[in-house]
Amino acid sequence: MRLKIFKVGIDIVKIIFVDAYNVINSWPNFKNIKDLDFDIIRDKLINVIENYAVFNGYKIFLIFDAYNSNSTGERKLEISDNLSVIYTNKDEFADTYIEKIVHNTAKKVEIIVVTSDFMEQQIIFQRGAYRMSSLEFYDDVHRVNKKINKEINENNYKNSGFLFVDNLSDDIVQKLENIRRIK
Repeated sequence: MRLKIFKVGIDIVKIIFVDAYNVINSWPNFKNIKDLDFDIIRDKLINVIENYAVFNGYKIFLIFDAYNSNSTGERKLEISDNLSVIYTNKDEFADTYIEKIVHNTAKKVEIIVVTSDFMEQQIIFQRGAYRMSSLEFYDDVHRVNKKINKEINENNYKNSGFLFVDNLSDDIVQKLENIRRIK
């Protein structure tokens, strides 16, 4: 399968391929919720990764194994310009899928592969991609999530009416601004 890596009008800083089940099994916040429906965990991961991708301007391909599933073929879902979710062909591992893409693409663009599978890290590194462990990726995603939440809280505070100026009419604000500039 050929992936369309770049889209017109989008400035992509990094392209990241994520072995989704490897991440789910490695991240501490998913270890505590394994009893939940797997669809809920998958949706939660997609949501977190999309926020991360959009905030950083990355293009991320989140790859789910269809190994041992009843899936009839590969499916690709465009969640946003920054995130694509791919379900591999029946009996195909995410590792194998990622290796094929890296082999065909890594010499043309910078690619990072997220997996904690040591053998997979060695293979993709030999093919020209960078590697990142699932826990390193977790730390980076967690750091970015904190930034996103901080920005949201700051924007909510600014727009909440808690500031003195928020409770004044535009006319009064303009008069106060004129007085401030006189000094």
